[in-house]
Amino acid sequence: MSGISQDWEPVVIRKKAPTSAARKDEKAVNAARRSGAEIETVKKSNAGSNRAASSSTSLNTRKLDEDTENLSHEKVPTELKKAIMQARQDKKLTQSQLAQLTNEKPQIIQEYESGKTIPNQQIISKLERALGAKLRGKK
Repeated sequence: MSGISQDWEPVVIRKKAPTSAARKDEKAVNAARRSGAEIETVKKSNAGSNRAASSSTSLNTRKLDEDTENLSHEKVPTELKKAIMQARQDKKLTQSQLAQLTNEKPQIIQEYESGKTIPNQQIISKLERALGAKLRGKK
């Protein structure tokens, strides 16, 4: 190891110099201090944050509060819930067995039967094929 010389150079890390705007401000503040002039500091609200001003938020919330229209997505109709349950029980299948037949999660079958999901025509088609029953439209 004594024969190997290492060519290491010292690494110097320098802090970035302040921008010209910051230097001007610093110079101006220091000059004002030396001359004894009054120095005013102002704290900017929302400085350094990505939040919008609070006034625009209150306008949006007021619009939402004044909006009386009931906006909700379509749920599984009662007739469809009953038709799925009846067809499944006629075939003597559990919800998880029906889920396996349709390649869906048991939770999805449960949500359809309880009416807590948004109807998906592809899933309803799978259910019709697996149960051998027409679940949509006229019987």
